[in-house]
Amino acid sequence: MRILIGLVILGALIAGAGLWVTRPQPLPEAQFADLSGDEEAGERLFYAAGCASCHTAPESDDATTLPGGKTFATQFGTFVAPNISTSQEHGLGGWTLAQFGSAVKRGVSPEGAHYYPAFPYTTYARMQDQDVADLWAFMQTLPAVETASQPHDVGFPFSIRASLGGWKMLNLSEEFVAADDTPGRYLVEALGHCTECHTPRDVTGGLDVSRWMEGAPLPVGKGRVPGLTPDHLDWSEGDIAYYLETGFTPDFDSAGGEMADVVTNTAKLTAEDRAAIAGYVK
Repeated sequence: MRILIGLVILGALIAGAGLWVTRPQPLPEAQFADLSGDEEAGERLFYAAGCASCHTAPESDDATTLPGGKTFATQFGTFVAPNISTSQEHGLGGWTLAQFGSAVKRGVSPEGAHYYPAFPYTTYARMQDQDVADLWAFMQTLPAVETASQPHDVGFPFSIRASLGGWKMLNLSEEFVAADDTPGRYLVEALGHCTECHTPRDVTGGLDVSRWMEGAPLPVGKGRVPGLTPDHLDWSEGDIAYYLETGFTPDFDSAGGEMADVVTNTAKLTAEDRAAIAGYVK
């Protein structure tokens, strides 16, 4: 009996320690206390980060309204983009900059819960704090949309958000993959989250860094997201930059599906930004 009681106590201690280690850890308020955002700089970041691609209403092309509602089917369940407008009741209107920073860079909600990584905070984790402040400043200029966010459709065991703490220990990092002198590294690896679609995933659902940008199966159904490494894509830097501006390929085809949304964003960047992204890909 004593052995059984001891095992129960030991199990409880181990479980408690695990929950403590993997608890949501927001960024400290002080980290953003001295920062003020620049709306103009934030607008560029808004498009570079592709915020509107997920958070506009389905079938809408108005990047200034962000009620959410788009669905994203995966093998782990179906995720629904939330309202991130300035609505006090349904969006981010009541958030602080630090809470926004914790969501973007750590995947932690103001209520202290883990966000699912369908929200690409594993990419945004590399963002500079000043860029977070600038993005926040621009988003404050966008209209409030009074549309309630819809719940995700995620079954057991993925519905247990506490498990995401362990997932983050394996997959959340501020480290860059490319060398620091690689053109466009910050645009691709910290903002554009190109790798979220173009890199295969391991058994945990995290990105397989050893096969960076080599292409990946579509999350559900048949088909494949193309690879962007030189052995998969033989376009010139000029071809890539032109595609990011217009959506037209060297073969006179055009971007479709999710990539059409990406081009809508990259077309609003500067020519220098698109050239830098092209340089990274090459």
